[in-house]
Amino acid sequence: MRLDPMLKKRARQMRANPTPAEHKLWLALRANRFENQQFTRQTIIAPYIVDFASKAAKLVVEIDGDTHSAKDRYDARRTEFLESLGYRVIRFGNPDVMHNIEGVLSVIAQALRVPPLPSPLPKGRGSKG
Repeated sequence: MRLDPMLKKRARQMRANPTPAEHKLWLALRANRFENQQFTRQTIIAPYIVDFASKAAKLVVEIDGDTHSAKDRYDARRTEFLESLGYRVIRFGNPDVMHNIEGVLSVIAQALRVPPLPSPLPKGRGSKG
């Protein structure tokens, strides 16, 4: 499956210009430094770009800025989609990351200890009840 070139370009731009909170969290997560897990940033899980992802652990970490308060329905649809692929999604606000990074990392560590969500059944394989 080829990725949308515009989505790839946008992800590259976002990686080149992280918010202060994204930069701070990335310093803790990058290069397998945290819990020996590989995280990527501004990762495409089409049709979305997620802030941080550990694909092996099926964990997505989102940092919500001030503008996210008006995006509740969008975020809910996005989370539902990611969960349908077996990902768990955890969210933090910018102030959490900037003023309580140890607490944020503690929550991420706990999430990494929980097994990933089960992969969805292929279409037509569910039980009829």
